[in-house]
Amino acid sequence: MLVMQLLRGAVKHAGSGPQFSVERLISAARGFSSSSQHLSDFGGTHPPPCTDTEHPKILITGGLGQLGVGLAKLLRRRFGKNNVILSDIRKPPNHVYHNGPFIFSDILDSKNLREIVVNNNISWLIHYSAVLSAVGENNVALAKEVNITGLHNILDIATDHGLRVFVPSTIGAFGPSSPRDPTPELCVQRPRTIYGVSKVHAELMGEYYHHRYGLDFRCLRYPGVISANSNPGGGTTDYAVQIFHTAVKTGCFECNLRSDTLLPMMYIDDCLRATLEFMEAPADSLLSRTYNISAMSFTPHDLVQEMQKVLPELKVTYNVDPVLQAIADGWPMVLEDIAARRDWGWKHEFDLSELVQTMLTHITTSNQRAQAN
Repeated sequence: MLVMQLLRGAVKHAGSGPQFSVERLISAARGFSSSSQHLSDFGGTHPPPCTDTEHPKILITGGLGQLGVGLAKLLRRRFGKNNVILSDIRKPPNHVYHNGPFIFSDILDSKNLREIVVNNNISWLIHYSAVLSAVGENNVALAKEVNITGLHNILDIATDHGLRVFVPSTIGAFGPSSPRDPTPELCVQRPRTIYGVSKVHAELMGEYYHHRYGLDFRCLRYPGVISANSNPGGGTTDYAVQIFHTAVKTGCFECNLRSDTLLPMMYIDDCLRATLEFMEAPADSLLSRTYNISAMSFTPHDLVQEMQKVLPELKVTYNVDPVLQAIADGWPMVLEDIAARRDWGWKHEFDLSELVQTMLTHITTSNQRAQAN
């Protein structure tokens, strides 16, 4: 509508001039419509977001990481197989490829990402592409490019096309000067990793786009997420995943954090369910756009003791990685999530005992099936 108004004005003032041509107006209109500046800057409006009564069409970026495949499975059960598109820059395993739509998507290629959104009528965008804490410290340039430049592409495209967009944050968004036990929703955030810095940037940019442009931005600060089906992705809390696989296979484990390192954790089923419930929550129920969520906090020692109730022969030694330990020492010990429980009814289901039983059962069963085949 705004472009047409400008064209009409141009016709009125330039239509009788010797240099006027339809081609020049069309060219100008194309240049205007492809500009990175948002229509709301000029008093226009964005496409309306999907309503809560219709099934969203969902794109998941970074879909082959720890959470993407599981979330796609949950969302497909909820909204239909063909309404959830998983994407990544890597070739998927056969079981992922055959379980629903999968496409190549590079978040650093804004044109490609925009075409995917338009061609598939996307209404929700789940942005899981990220370089995690330990990997990011070894490649800061890559972390900046993926976690910050990629985020900017996501926010611009989501705003231009009226999407509901989810960007996860992390306990790594806090730092040594933040209160640690518990860590509230609003407090000092001075992280000392590029991963944490980029996530604070994501929180603030998303909330700015919400207030400035009306973007339906939603963000959850995830604790350490524990899952049996996916490999760790280079995070500081990875020990709590690796220990299960190694314990079942060898009966031994070497932990790279101190035995008394207390960190917030969550089983993956709770994490994925929280994400879906948060995305479905009515916008007017959300008093914030960024929420803490948590389920439990434990130390490596706590976890080992619980595992030894099932695997009494488990032997654990400690070889502390000073880089990882320094990161963990600056993170929350207990994450306060009162607001999420109040505003949209968040409630975890897995505590430490249930987590251990579920993980060991799942891994043992999977190993037995693999051996049988």
